[in-house]
Amino acid sequence: MEVERVQAIVSSSLTNDNIPIEFIRPRDEQPAITTFHGPIPDIPVIDFSDPDQGNVIRSMADASRDWGIFQVVNHGIPFDLIRRLQLVGKEFFDLPQEEKEVYAKPHGAPSIEGYGSKLGRDVNGKKNWVDHLFHRIWPPTCINYQFWPRNPPSYREVNEDYAQEVRMVVDKVFKWLSVGLGLEPDVLKQGAGGEEIEYLMKINYYPPCPRPDLTLGVASHTDLSAMTVLVPNEVPGLQVFKDGLWIDAKYIPGALIFHIGDQIEILSNGKYKAVQHRTTVDKEKTRMSWPIFLEPPAEFVVGPLAQLVDPQEPPKYKPKKFKDYSYCKLNKLPQ
Repeated sequence: MEVERVQAIVSSSLTNDNIPIEFIRPRDEQPAITTFHGPIPDIPVIDFSDPDQGNVIRSMADASRDWGIFQVVNHGIPFDLIRRLQLVGKEFFDLPQEEKEVYAKPHGAPSIEGYGSKLGRDVNGKKNWVDHLFHRIWPPTCINYQFWPRNPPSYREVNEDYAQEVRMVVDKVFKWLSVGLGLEPDVLKQGAGGEEIEYLMKINYYPPCPRPDLTLGVASHTDLSAMTVLVPNEVPGLQVFKDGLWIDAKYIPGALIFHIGDQIEILSNGKYKAVQHRTTVDKEKTRMSWPIFLEPPAEFVVGPLAQLVDPQEPPKYKPKKFKDYSYCKLNKLPQ
C-alpha cells in the first residue's frame, strides 16, 4: 500500500502511548493546552418547528454574523435516515483495508473524490489523525459512482435518499439567510451557483488515538464551500474558535450542524462569517462525521453581491472562479 492510513497505524501501534511525530501538533495547536474549559455560551440552536418564521430568520442571521455556525433541530429529515446514513458509513470503514483501497483517490487526479488520508498542504508538514471518503451526491450530472462503496449494498440507496432530504433543508436555509441580509429569498443561492450547486459528501473517520492531547483530527480552518451541513456521531470533537477561545460544540442527537463557508462570507461581503473550527480526537472511541460541502461549480465566479456593495460598503473580496479559489486555499496560497 502506497499510503499508510491512520486506521492502519492505529491497529498496528495502539499497544504503546506514542504517536508518530508527524501527527504531533505545535504547542500552540495542541488541544490539551488550547481548549477552553470555563463557562461558555452554546452554539446557537435553531428550531425549524418554531411557528414564528421571522424569529427563525433573525436567529439564523444573528448566528451567521456572530458565530458562523448553528445547529438545526426539527428539520424534517427522519431520524432513522440519519441513523442509516451513519450505519452504512461505519460499515464501509469497518471493511478490510484492501477493500477500502479500491475506492482510493487516484494518484494525481484533479478531483478530491475517493478514499484517502491527506487533504491540502500543511505548512509545518503535519498530518491529521483522520481517514476520509469523498464523493458527490448531487446534482446527478456530477455524480461519479466509481467512488460510491458497493459494500454495504444499501450504501447507494441510503445516500440518494439523504441527498433528496437534505436538499429541501438546504433550500430553506439559503432562503432564510438571504432574507436575513435584506435580500430576496433566491439571491444568495443564485450567487453560490443556483441549481448547479454541487453537494460533496465527506465521511471523516477519526480512530482512537493514544495521545489525543497532542494531535488533531482536522487542524483549524474555515470551509471553502458556500455552506456545510454536518451530522456527527455521539463522540465529541468539533471545536469552534469564538472570541479568542477554542470551545467544544455540544452534541445534540439528530441535529444538523450548519457551517457558514468562505463563499457565503464573500457573497455577503463579510456580513456573515465563515466559522473557524477544528476537530479533536478521543483516546478510546472512534469519532465520525458526515459533512456535505455545498460548492459552486468549478468555473462559477463568486464575489460580493451587488446589492450589498456601495460607496460606504466597498467590496472586501475580489470575484474569483471557485476552482481558482479552491486551488489557492488547498495549497496555502494568497487569494
